[in-house]
Amino acid sequence: MNILVTGGAGFIGSAVIRHIIDNTENNIINVDKLTYAGNLSTLESIVSNLRYTFEQVDICDRGELERIFSFYQPDVIMHLAAESHVDRSIDEPAAFITTNIIGTYTLLEVARSYWQSLSASRQQAFKFHHISTDEVFGDLADSTLLFNENTAYNPSSPYSASKASSDHLVRAWCRTYGLPVIITNCSNNYGPYHHPEKLIPRIILNALAGQPLPIFGDGLQVRDWLYVDDHAQALYCVLTEGCVGETYNIGGYNEKTNIDVIKTICLLLEELAPNKPQAVNDYQDLICYVADRPGHDIRYAIDASKITRELGWYPQETFESGLRKTVEWYLNNPTWWQPVLEECDNN
Repeated sequence: MNILVTGGAGFIGSAVIRHIIDNTENNIINVDKLTYAGNLSTLESIVSNLRYTFEQVDICDRGELERIFSFYQPDVIMHLAAESHVDRSIDEPAAFITTNIIGTYTLLEVARSYWQSLSASRQQAFKFHHISTDEVFGDLADSTLLFNENTAYNPSSPYSASKASSDHLVRAWCRTYGLPVIITNCSNNYGPYHHPEKLIPRIILNALAGQPLPIFGDGLQVRDWLYVDDHAQALYCVLTEGCVGETYNIGGYNEKTNIDVIKTICLLLEELAPNKPQAVNDYQDLICYVADRPGHDIRYAIDASKITRELGWYPQETFESGLRKTVEWYLNNPTWWQPVLEECDNN
């Protein structure tokens, strides 16, 4: 297949591309605007592969998307391009509205026109796979329930509201125009190549530098953690085996409070990086509590039984094994994260 991946220079998108290039014979067309979160160095291991092509294009640019569709003739679409950081969405929501809503609309329209031009057999095989988040479902708070594919949407932040909007657009293009779509909603991802603004890499790198380890509120917010390579495998499984018109939740079966995540990272660093910065006796001494973010959801938790039951997917990594791999990767790859940190500091 010719697989068009939007946002392929991002954290999850690059993991998807590496998985597909390394494990299949498919061709990849990576379409990415290269915002601050896009980093082509995440794809160094496959960049010279003849089955991989990169196009630096904004998904809001309809003319460029039409050129790409016409030239590369994709068989399926994997739409991962999105602004995804909650704190940034609170401070600057406009970019989230533009990329996540207008960009998805533009991509849908180009894909619809292209799909309608295909032969009957290629139309039948075509899929538009939209990758979304569990944050669209809102806050489970004190409930013991899990998000399933029929949970009502109740987004809390500008980010999650923009992703919910994009989900609704994708379903509308399926219902109204017959565009063959599949939607997946995932829990919190973590792993190698994660941007340092995110919780787990920020805690690892702050600890190594002897800097404070900030945690919002009381730190008792609960998230379900999914190792990024497990997610990449799940997405390809859905793309190739999932049913058009269906939604699949993808979770890691790893509910953890934020404070427990941070303490676990500290314990791993005590073992793997015992030579601490000066004046640091214990990495946990760096933990500090800061004012909670506005509208902070208390708990997300995914019921991933549908994808396990119908497609046979199940995460390979436990939280403990995945987090150890993640910490070891950051310890061994400063040449990747140091330039990213410097860019963050300059901005």
